Amino acid sequence: MISRDSIESAYSFFHQKWNVFRHSAMEWQKDDIEYAIGQYVDDMNPELYAIISKGNPDFMKLHSAFAIDMESAVSQLETLLGSLPGATASNSTLA
Repeated sequence: MISRDSIESAYSFFHQKWNVFRHSAMEWQKDDIEYAIGQYVDDMNPELYAIISKGNPDFMKLHSAFAIDMESAVSQLETLLGSLPGATASNSTLA
């Protein structure tokens, strides 16, 4: 089962890292973010990972696809948050 907390935690972590990653000009910082995300996805809720990865075991783990995967993950998690019971127009799209 995927809890609301699992979705919110993943979204918060990915959203923060994505915002730093996409604006960073420092390769070492981007590498550190890729490493942190790789560690996170290894330990995250496996059902949630299966949904956002669409079954791709390398999702958010390959350098060559990392930026595309991160953008996709943040978008999917945002959509999931908006579809949860109790979500309103004001909190369904987080920025």
